[in-house]
Amino acid sequence: MEAPGFWDDPEVSQKKMKELNSMKSDVETYASLKTQFEDMETLIEMGYEENDASLIPEIEENLQEFIASYEGIRSKTLLSGEYDKDNAIVSLHAGAGGTESCDWAAMLYRMFSRWALDKGYSVEVLDSLDGEEAGIKSITCEVSGENAYGYLKSEKGVHRLVRISPFNAAGKRQTSFVSCDVMPDIEEDIDIEIKEDDLRIDTYRSSGAGGQHINKTSSAIRITHLPTGIVVQCQNERSQFQNKDKAMQMLKAKLYLLKQQENAEKAAGIRGEVTDIGWGNQIRSYVMQPYTMVKDHRTGVETGNIDSVLDGKIDLFINGYLKWLSLKNS
Repeated sequence: MEAPGFWDDPEVSQKKMKELNSMKSDVETYASLKTQFEDMETLIEMGYEENDASLIPEIEENLQEFIASYEGIRSKTLLSGEYDKDNAIVSLHAGAGGTESCDWAAMLYRMFSRWALDKGYSVEVLDSLDGEEAGIKSITCEVSGENAYGYLKSEKGVHRLVRISPFNAAGKRQTSFVSCDVMPDIEEDIDIEIKEDDLRIDTYRSSGAGGQHINKTSSAIRITHLPTGIVVQCQNERSQFQNKDKAMQMLKAKLYLLKQQENAEKAAGIRGEVTDIGWGNQIRSYVMQPYTMVKDHRTGVETGNIDSVLDGKIDLFINGYLKWLSLKNS
């Protein structure tokens, strides 16, 4: 009987299959782009030969589809980070502003969820806390799919909303802030030393919408890393042990990213990121009144179609960020 081979390891086999499927998808995308380009050339030639202006709308539509596909595969080539291919864990926290900020957090969660589903990704809520009147005070979810972290790392930071508040009887314009934290769901064990004395572990009851208890046992876990103040929590798994394992996995990932950031800042002699959820720290502004505009303050990318953005069409900002990051690191 032959000894087990490298490919017989289930984890290795699954990883290799993912890589093969990814490469197959890239080849299929390239073939599709080539066909689209040739089809457009044919239509343009027909239009010139027959002096047929009616073909212009079809050519323009094909061109937009071609550009979208091209930008997608181009952005994929910019994903060179160690954990870019991993799933992403996204956490949203409403800033000061009560119900208005909680409603903005719910809008952002819907935006990210729609983007993920359009990509064919899955979204699983790991922990959530509803607002007192409406919206979400905080929520943590896992977005699963190839390159989820590589794309969503662009969303880390403070998101600012300007609109006429539906919760204000006077109809005044109001500004709200929500912080977004994104980290990779690192599956392998990370070599991070965590002392038991540095942890405070609290248990609480898992809760759903409206504060109704999902179960009667305190299975949800909150872990606080005392030296850094990092807090992670999970309530979605079936048992307290599973929630603790997931929370520890999240904590290790956060500490690993923090260590990487500190090393980079030490080497470059730069100041760390400002994380206050308020004025001057936003990465992107979403303005609904008196005009409509979404602008990324890091890259300068902007659009006036705010409804499309809030419906999950955020690829233009993701692509802009990846190009900006590539130039910044070159």
